[in-house]
Amino acid sequence: MADDNEVLSDFDERLLQGVFARVWRYLGDSADSSSLVTKARSHQELKNKLELAVGRTGIDVDTMLSDIDDYLNESVKTSHPHFMNPLWGGTDVASLAGEFITALTNTSMYTFELAPMATLIEIEMVDTMLKLVGYKAGEGIFTTGGSNGNLLGLLCARDRKFPDAQRVGLVGKQLVAFISEDAHYSTSMAANVIGIGLDNLITIPTDESGTMITAELQEAIGAEKRAGNFPFCVIGTAGTTVTGAVDPMNELADICHQEKLWLHIDAAWGGATLLSPKTRSLLHGIDLADSICWDPHKMMGVQLCCSVFLVKNSGTLRKVCVHTEKAHYLLLGDAEDNDLGHMSLQCGRRVDALKLWLAWRAKGNQGWASQIERYFSLADYLVTKVKEHSRLELVVEPSMTNVCIRYIGYRLNESQQDSITAEIRKQLISSGRFMVSHSQINGRPILRAVIANPRVDEKVIDDLIDSIVEIGVSLSPK
Repeated sequence: MADDNEVLSDFDERLLQGVFARVWRYLGDSADSSSLVTKARSHQELKNKLELAVGRTGIDVDTMLSDIDDYLNESVKTSHPHFMNPLWGGTDVASLAGEFITALTNTSMYTFELAPMATLIEIEMVDTMLKLVGYKAGEGIFTTGGSNGNLLGLLCARDRKFPDAQRVGLVGKQLVAFISEDAHYSTSMAANVIGIGLDNLITIPTDESGTMITAELQEAIGAEKRAGNFPFCVIGTAGTTVTGAVDPMNELADICHQEKLWLHIDAAWGGATLLSPKTRSLLHGIDLADSICWDPHKMMGVQLCCSVFLVKNSGTLRKVCVHTEKAHYLLLGDAEDNDLGHMSLQCGRRVDALKLWLAWRAKGNQGWASQIERYFSLADYLVTKVKEHSRLELVVEPSMTNVCIRYIGYRLNESQQDSITAEIRKQLISSGRFMVSHSQINGRPILRAVIANPRVDEKVIDDLIDSIVEIGVSLSPK
């Protein structure tokens, strides 16, 4: 224990010194392309290797540092140059500093009184992103992720359709919402949580590029109205998870305006394209949406989690979060108009705006634009390399920086191509050489490489192509 005059005990001081020494080492190790991205141990193998039980008495600092070493050694190196698996990757040091300071100051975002500068920073970041979208009188809030943002979008839509639903429920009213068949699975979660039921989340077919077919949407809306149901929301996607497809937002907006439906756009992945004059046209019409979710922890590379929900009209979130009126022990006093707790589904909420603000201060608008443009340039390079190789197939032309690849080999039938493509991914992971994702398009396996990691470069892409082909050749019939 610390003496009365000590800020930290000897244990605390040695622990923090040890942790920060490991931070530098881990960052260096993660940058080494010759190291493994992952050890790829099985669940049982890792469980047998580690001692995870907590005991009756505490441990000494050396044992704790050993525990931390185990954690770092067994973690996937998400900043490794060969990490191209999810829609995020890398380490932004300015935002990492924000994470440290957020944990150090250890506060919650519900009132200005508890988080004064953090409140001002969040408001500034929201206002900055509103302007990028094109909202002139909107508002927003930081959330736990795009899943939470999609939930908020449905809640806002429900509240506009039936304002009394918060208090009396949806008795006798069958609400229906519409998504594309490639929408994020969190839309189903949101439909479940708000109580409309999964069967009333109507799936609209997509075209070969993965975008929603608006004629099918129009027909589905009419069918639901004729059945006596209440259409209330369309969820479009600006950057689908697998192919990066962008739904036609101008067309969706026209339909929603005509049918008096709320239009929510899931731009968790694609929102970052608004940061560059060269890519923002991909999201043309996004300003016509009623609400948007955008994840800076994805293509912008801010440390997880960092997600923002934006709504076109100010005052919307306070209506949706009317439950906060009961929190007289928190949200009371002259400062309540500055208390962001009035606009959040959460009570306790992390200061996620700080890391985004520090990253933005470090890069500036030009830095963000350069980063996004570089990622698109690298994706184009990967597309070219795939097209040039006779044993590989580009499965779909990308809209974002998701590149979907299939190994086709030489004189292989579709069944052989599919089994080899799936096995290539397994061997890339088990060897620790690369982490890329896998999915299916039209029922057939593909490899998905995502460019969202600042350490990826052309040499990394060349190595990825070589590794895929090398494994594919080794698996092909002789």
